[in-house]
Amino acid sequence: MSISKPVPSSPPSPENLDNDLKHPLNPDVGLGLGANVLPTEKAQRMAEFFGLLADPNRLRILSVLARNELCVGDLAIALGMSESAVSHQLRTLKSLRLVNYRRQGRHIFYQLLDHHVLALYQSVAEHLDEIEE
Repeated sequence: MSISKPVPSSPPSPENLDNDLKHPLNPDVGLGLGANVLPTEKAQRMAEFFGLLADPNRLRILSVLARNELCVGDLAIALGMSESAVSHQLRTLKSLRLVNYRRQGRHIFYQLLDHHVLALYQSVAEHLDEIEE
C-alpha cells in the first residue's frame, strides 16, 4: 500500500497577489487617511506605557489615589501590601508621570499627577463597568 504525500499548493503568482491585495478606496475617506495614523514612535511609547500600567497593584494604587492623597504607609494599609512593595510601584508610577508627591515633615504624600490621569482611570473603570452590565 502506498501513501500519497499531499502536494503543496503553489504560492500565488505576483499578478494574482497584486489583485488580491488591491482594495478600492473611497476617495472621500482615503485622501486624509494617512494623517490620522498614529506614528510608529508614538505607538511604541504608548505600548510601553500601557505595558507598565498593566499591573494589578499599580492599578489598585491608582484607584485609591483617584479618591485620596495618601502617604506610603496609608497606601500599604489600604492595599494590604508592604510599604516596600508600595514604594516600588510608586517609583514606576512616577516614572510614567502618573503620580506626583509632596513632602510634609517626615511624610511624603502621593496624588495623581493631573486631571488626565484621573480621566484615564475613570474612563477605563466606566468602560469595564458597562461591559459587565
